[in-house]
Amino acid sequence: MNIDLSEKVVVITGGSEGIGKGIAVEAAKCGAKVAVIARDKDELQDVVDAIESDGGTAFLATADVTNSSEMKAAIEKIVDHFGRLDGLVANAGTNGKWAPIDELTPEEWRSTIDVNLTGTYLAVHHCVPHLRRQGSGSIVIMSSINGTRTFSNEGASAYAASKAGQFALGEMLALELAPAKIRVNVICPGAIESEIHDKTERQHLEKIETPVEFPEGNIPLTGGEFGTPTQVAYLAAFLLSNLSDHITGTPVWIDGGQSLIV
Repeated sequence: MNIDLSEKVVVITGGSEGIGKGIAVEAAKCGAKVAVIARDKDELQDVVDAIESDGGTAFLATADVTNSSEMKAAIEKIVDHFGRLDGLVANAGTNGKWAPIDELTPEEWRSTIDVNLTGTYLAVHHCVPHLRRQGSGSIVIMSSINGTRTFSNEGASAYAASKAGQFALGEMLALELAPAKIRVNVICPGAIESEIHDKTERQHLEKIETPVEFPEGNIPLTGGEFGTPTQVAYLAAFLLSNLSDHITGTPVWIDGGQSLIV
């Protein structure tokens, strides 16, 4: 059975690259009208152009996910354009600074929490009224194996805390929003091919390293090969679709077994 998102309007935050771009492209292939949100208009336009050149429908709105007024304006712009809203993928995120806790500054801590957790809250906060008006909807929150199953990435305290927070937020909202027929599920990726790894700032992690020897690589299913944004996109498309209409409050780890050993 093919995944059908025909006529559904789906918003994807952090939709300009990596996993977010992969989800946008795949959702459009499944028939969704896709709206992507990020700060960089040029990168967003590249995604929109790629989708439209393949026969899909896409729209962009620029916003900083940590800024409530910008997010409100972006969501309203999207709803005004398409006339409705059916789904949200709260994907925007950062790895932030990875460092020993006594070297991680309050500003660095706050920056990671603001993007990953507050950014998710704001996306949901401003989308839910439109989903309520529609009478149904699907929210997908992009968490991580870090903070949910894996705690061995030294120095990732702020990142793991933000991802654990997203996980808990998703569970809370699944129950809260169920009477409104709005489903909320959480995706927890492991190592996925993305530019985010190159943007991670690491400092003095050798001070707190826990030596571990992995059997045949640390991703059992692939012998160490990273997953792809497209693989995550398939899962997101399923959770946005009517094929998953009785699934809510469910976390799914997509990591090739990585979080079972690390």
